[in-house]
Amino acid sequence: MSQYTSTAQAHPNIAFIKFWGNKDATLNIPASGSISMNLDALVTRTSVIFDPSLPEDELVLNGQNQRGAALQRVSVFIQKLRALAKLHFFARIESENDFPTGAGIASSASAFAALSLAASRAAGLQLNEKELSRLARNGSGSACRSVPAGFVEWQAGSNDVDSYAYSLAQPEHWALTDCIAVVNAEHKPITSSQGHLLADSSPFQPARIANAVERLHLCRQAIVERDFSALAHVAELDCLMMHAVMMTSQPSLLYWSPTTVAIISSVQSWRQNGLDVFYTIDAGPNVHVICPSHLSGQVTELLHAIPGIHQVLTAEPGGPACWLAD
Repeated sequence: MSQYTSTAQAHPNIAFIKFWGNKDATLNIPASGSISMNLDALVTRTSVIFDPSLPEDELVLNGQNQRGAALQRVSVFIQKLRALAKLHFFARIESENDFPTGAGIASSASAFAALSLAASRAAGLQLNEKELSRLARNGSGSACRSVPAGFVEWQAGSNDVDSYAYSLAQPEHWALTDCIAVVNAEHKPITSSQGHLLADSSPFQPARIANAVERLHLCRQAIVERDFSALAHVAELDCLMMHAVMMTSQPSLLYWSPTTVAIISSVQSWRQNGLDVFYTIDAGPNVHVICPSHLSGQVTELLHAIPGIHQVLTAEPGGPACWLAD
């Protein structure tokens, strides 16, 4: 049975240029490209066993047996891989996150990146990075960005073959730290997958997509040149554009809490007073506060002083999804 067992790990990522809305929801082909940074201190570790004795797929997440939508989503993904590998056994998947799950910290990204590598290895497939990124995208769009290392761009493409992610720069290229202000660690009521389907109902989505190429260029250039001010400007702009789409979709998605707004205001004030710092927010109330790594202690201390923040997690640029010896 050893050839049907494998374990892998992957990091979540924080998007500077966001993914929100699809050209093709079935294949998770995005409406526009995106750019992100893997988060080294946060890890999803996933083991997969293809077992001929299993009557159906099984999913254990953070020690809890999963049924319903969570199991169905993973089972649909595993079925695609079974077809690719010409394998007919059901799978037992055990996955653990060492950070809040389903709270806007990209747990689905690291989950499906780790699952793609572990399941493909267990099924006997030897996929390269591009193929793994494409596979992960089928489970969760942003998961394709957690396969390569460091600073990553997802080229939108137009089909299953040309929509994948690749590294713009390795983790050591730029010493940045993401100080994640955890406002609410609970599972959000509207998932990102559900939210993507609502994007086109906002009157602001066409304008956001029309300007995406320019924002991608500015972000890419800022990363290559390690220009913090330029990255801060384009990342905050892109964040607000995405949340404007969310807030004006039908029905409206308002992920922010009063503490979220307080953090935004504080970060703007700190920067006006000379501190290199900016914010970005994925689909949730928690705020990612980015700074040069040598300032992370100061920024973490400032965040802890804001009422309503339960925890501050810190992470620097992370490596690729990787296989772990069993």
